[in-house]
Formats: sequence, C-alpha cells, structure tokens
Amino acid sequence: MNMSRRATAEFIGTFWLVFGGCGAAVFAGGVIGVPGISLAFGLTVLTMAYAIGHVSGCHLNPAVSIGLVAGGRFKSGELVPYIAAQVAGAVAAAGAIKGLAAKPGTLAANGFGEHSPSYDELSAMITGASQPSYGPGAAFAAEALLTFFFLLIILGATDRRAPAGFAPIAIGLGLTLVHLIGIPITNLSVNPARSTGPALFVGGWALEQLWLFWIAPIVGAAAAGAVYKFFADDAPPAA
Repeated sequence: MNMSRRATAEFIGTFWLVFGGCGAAVFAGGVIGVPGISLAFGLTVLTMAYAIGHVSGCHLNPAVSIGLVAGGRFKSGELVPYIAAQVAGAVAAAGAIKGLAAKPGTLAANGFGEHSPSYDELSAMITGASQPSYGPGAAFAAEALLTFFFLLIILGATDRRAPAGFAPIAIGLGLTLVHLIGIPITNLSVNPARSTGPALFVGGWALEQLWLFWIAPIVGAAAAGAVYKFFADDAPPAA
C-alpha cells in the first residue's frame, strides 16, 4: 500500500488515541478517575488496531515506529512520514479537545516535578521539601521503563509465531496497564506524539518539559526492539 494511504491511517489512528485518551481525562476524568482514563487509552489502541492495523500497522506513536525499526520490523526510511502523520494527528486531536472543552485545563499534558499529577503543593510547602516526589529522574526512568515493556508486548503479540488475531487485545490491555502505573507519575506519555499535541496548546511549562517525553520513550522503545530481537530471534542456535 502506498505511503500516503498509510500515513493517512496513522494520522486518523493517532487522532483517535489522543482524542479518546486525553479527551476522557478532560471531559470525564473527575468521574472515571485513573482506571477509566487508562482504559480509554487502551481501548483507542485496541479499536484502531482492528480498524487500521492491516493498512499501516497501527503504530500511532513515534516511539513504537522507532522500536519496530530497532527490532527489524519496520524500515528506517519510512520513519519520517509516519512520525509526521502521528504528530499531526495528535496536534489535531488536542486542538479538537480544546475547542470542545468548557474548561480544557492542561489538556492532560505530561509533566514532572510540580506538574506531576502526584505533586501536592500544599504538602511541599508544609514539609519544606526542595524537590517534588517525581522529579525529572524519576519521570525519565518511568517513561523509559514503561515504554520498554509496552514495546515488548507489541513485538511479542505481533510476532508471526504468536496466536493470530489476538494482538490488538494484548496491546490494548498493555497500554491500559502502563497507564495505571504511570498516570500518577507524569500523566503518562510513552508516546512523543501524544505528548506534543497537548503541549503545543498549553505552552509554557508543558513545552519546556516536552524534551523528556520524546527522549525517554524513544530510549525505552529502542532498547526493547534490540532486546526482543536478541532473545526472540527464531534463527537456529549455532552448533
């Protein structure tokens, strides 16, 4: 299939991921909480994997595309149009959420330090703590580690030796799980495009901290691709 059609699929799929996941946080976060928001992100990937997986592979995430390159599953020469489409879809979705929301707030932007969802400004003032609970080091480690395992799930579930037809379920549940773990730390990214969309509209601190939500997921994804290729390669062992 030609690249323009595949890139269009990635744009639509990434729009759905950000609109569904971040939209759930903005429109219904106070009702559904962390479990509901986590499930919303998981359901966006599960549904899109069935809808467009056969068209573009349903990456929806620059880190996933890079991790698949590291794992030998995707051509490096196709990264630029995929990543461009993913970022564009995320930005369009964030814009749609901002346009629809009565009180868009931070649009579920990712952050660390005093912008971590777990940061309690009042407690910090009382205790005199100079550093919030989740600073850049903790945020980087969490984003890289959770992206690493998310990519391992993707690589394993889409392996030709895995049970056919079940990959979207495993991947969707995997994304739900990493959100359950990571939302309290950074609002969870594991996806540079998802982070970029809200950050562009929030500006200020969100743009200043955006670097972490590109570098950490890419590091984790690239490591997962290399590790999976090493231990799951089906080439026969040397005699």
